[in-house]
Amino acid sequence: MTSLPIIDAHQHFWDLERNYLPWLCDEPMIPFRYGDYSAIRRNYLPEDYRRDTGSYRVVGSVFIETEWDPATPVQETRWVHELAERDGLPSVMVAQARLDQPDVDDVLAAHCAYSRTRGIRHKPRAAPSPNKVETGAPGSMGDPTWRRGFARLAAHGLSFDLQCPWWHFHEAADLAASHPDIQIIINHTGLPADRSEAGLRGWRHAMSAVAQQPNVAVKISGIGVPGSPWTVELNRRVVLETIDCFGVERCMFASNFPVDSLVASFATLFDGFMTITDSFSEAERLKLFHDNARHFYRIDLPAAG
Repeated sequence: MTSLPIIDAHQHFWDLERNYLPWLCDEPMIPFRYGDYSAIRRNYLPEDYRRDTGSYRVVGSVFIETEWDPATPVQETRWVHELAERDGLPSVMVAQARLDQPDVDDVLAAHCAYSRTRGIRHKPRAAPSPNKVETGAPGSMGDPTWRRGFARLAAHGLSFDLQCPWWHFHEAADLAASHPDIQIIINHTGLPADRSEAGLRGWRHAMSAVAQQPNVAVKISGIGVPGSPWTVELNRRVVLETIDCFGVERCMFASNFPVDSLVASFATLFDGFMTITDSFSEAERLKLFHDNARHFYRIDLPAAG
C-alpha cells in the first residue's frame, strides 16, 4: 500500500434507481471491452468507492461522465454536484456533450454553470481495427462538424478527455496541433488491448506520435486484459512505455472504478502502479499519483505533504 496522497484521475458514480444510463439499464447488454459487465450494473456511490479504496490516502477524485442519457446531459452534472456537496466526492468532473450536435454551445455553457466542471468527454466515432479507419467519418475527429464543436471548448475554458483506440491517434495529433489552447487528456492509456508484439509496437508508435503535441496528457488506467488477472508482469511494459512517451509530467494514475473492478481490486491496481514505479523518485511518484491530476484538472486542494 502506498502512503502517497492520491488524486484518482478517473472514476465514476451512478445511481441506477434514480438515473437513466442506457448501457447499464437497458437490455440486451452492449458489447464491452471487458466482456460481461453485469457485476457493475448496480448502484455505485461514494460510500462504495470509499469501501473499495480502503485505507489508501485518496484525497480527491475526478468524476468522468458515465454515458448518461444523451438527451439530458446537464442533469448528470447537476446530480454529481449534489452528490459532491453531500459526500465530499468527487472533487471535480468531466461532463458529457455531443460535439457534433447543433446545441453544443448551449450545453457547454450549461455545464459550466456548475463550479466543479473542468472538461468534456464525447467519444468520437472509432474504427474496430487499424485497417478500417475511415478518414473524416461522421462523428470522428476528422469530421468538420465534430471539430467545430471541439473548437468551442476553448471559449468555455474546458479540457477534453479523449477515449478512442490508439489507431486514431494520428487524428488526435492533428486535432491537438490545430487547437493548442485546448488540453487533451487521453483516457485508458490509449486502449492497448492487443498485447501481441505487433499490437504493442503499433500502440507505442501511436502514443509516441501524439505525445509530440505538448497539450496532450494521458491517464494510465483501463489496462486490464479480459481473461487474465491484472498483474505487474502483464502491465509493466504498458505503464513504463507510456511514461517514457509522455514523461512523468504528463501522466496520471487512475482507477477507472468501478469499471476496472471487473479485472482487479483497487489495491491490486495501486500496489501494482507502486511496484512498477519503484525505481522512480518520491517526487516523480507524487506527480504521477497526485500532482499532475491536480494540475490538469485544476483541483483546488492544499499542497500535498
